[in-house]
Amino acid sequence: MSFDWSEYLNVAKELAGITTTPANQEAKLRAAISRAYYAAFIKARNYLRDQEGHSIPKTSDAHKYVRNQFELSSDPIRKTVAEKLARLREFRGQADYVDRFPGLLGITLTALILSEEVISTLNSL
Repeated sequence: MSFDWSEYLNVAKELAGITTTPANQEAKLRAAISRAYYAAFIKARNYLRDQEGHSIPKTSDAHKYVRNQFELSSDPIRKTVAEKLARLREFRGQADYVDRFPGLLGITLTALILSEEVISTLNSL
């Protein structure tokens, strides 16, 4: 069955603390994937900006720019950050745009782990 995109409004209302019909589980899992990606991406973006002095594009090009900065490094640890960000971005694209999402629970759990790993790695650089 195709995802009912209006369920995202129920997630938004729940997050805002507004009494509503509870969001369905699929909407919550999709939102979790999206937020896991952004947690890791923004942490990586801010690391480059604040620790390394990069001027990050203020457009959607920022996603590719951030990934590339880690991918082009000779440091294998930084390369893993790029790889994990790429996987997270792929998962987020599916969560935010694809009507049918087989394996959603497993991918959500993977996204949460990848995001934690990226954040942990950045904290240790």
